[in-house]
Amino acid sequence: MPLDIKTAVNTAVILALIGLAFSLIIGIRSIRKARTLKFFRMRRDRMVRGWRWVFFSFVLGILALITNQFAEPLAYTVFPPSPTVTQTPTITLTPTITLTPTITLTPTITLTPEFTDTPTITPTPRIPLAVEMLFESQITPNPDALFSPLVFTQGIDNFEPLNPGEVFQNPVGEIHAIYSYDGMTAGSQWTALWYREGELVYYETSPFGGSTGGWGFTNWDPEPHEWLPGEYEVQIFVGNLWKVSGRFTVEGEPLPPVPSPTLTPSPSLSPTITVTPSPTLTRTPVPTPTITPTRTPWPTATPNTPTATWTPWPTATSPPTHTPSPTNTFTPTPLPID
Repeated sequence: MPLDIKTAVNTAVILALIGLAFSLIIGIRSIRKARTLKFFRMRRDRMVRGWRWVFFSFVLGILALITNQFAEPLAYTVFPPSPTVTQTPTITLTPTITLTPTITLTPTITLTPEFTDTPTITPTPRIPLAVEMLFESQITPNPDALFSPLVFTQGIDNFEPLNPGEVFQNPVGEIHAIYSYDGMTAGSQWTALWYREGELVYYETSPFGGSTGGWGFTNWDPEPHEWLPGEYEVQIFVGNLWKVSGRFTVEGEPLPPVPSPTLTPSPSLSPTITVTPSPTLTRTPVPTPTITPTRTPWPTATPNTPTATWTPWPTATSPPTHTPSPTNTFTPTPLPID
């Protein structure tokens, strides 16, 4: 397409003005958003980013003004204009005969489908009963709590996504779902559900420990072979109230599971002595004889009947002969005279 210097200058000015408008809008929105943040570092970073956009818009405005005033004359000094050939219009022949169609085509019959598919109503996400039974908090959540759309990333630094996206290639590693929130009640039950193709693969639920507003995230770091390809969905609940959902896709086959090591027995250099336990002697109890008392009758008294026995009288023996003993003779002993 032929493009002269004037048209090029006008196009550059228009593009600069469009960039100025977009930069100014982005900068003002960033500054307003920074004033609502509660964390100093995040508020300062957002404020600096907004003023950078505003400064860039002023640079584009000055560039557009300079281009509009000086670009065209400067371009003509480098590329002097050449005379333009004026084209002379040629004679246009006017047809005299107008062809009129003689046959009118009859419209065909439009087929009306017998059945019309009515789109089904998408149900509101709900917490499974098995997860709901794990609730610990008794605090009523704020039904007006707000959550931003989820941002999926493989890394996070001070709630700033390092590698955000909606499609991830295996091996995936750990996935974070980052969000901002406002109007939360401390201690109310918070739940995050992770689905793959409609099947629950991971969940976490606990009493909310953050402030009323700020940034938060939920993450899942399974084994590498558990990241099956397909579409994943993350749902955030406060109590039983669904707040926000997000989807991402995993492509490529996952890594195979790591096999567990098998222990190989080392050869034994010395023979192993196997001790065969001796049979245990079982003591068989000897039955205790039972003494049955026998009644012995008392002896029957036998009457003492003396039996008459004849004993002969002893035979008379003559007495021994008496021998006279000798007679003792007394001899007087004379007494000494003084």
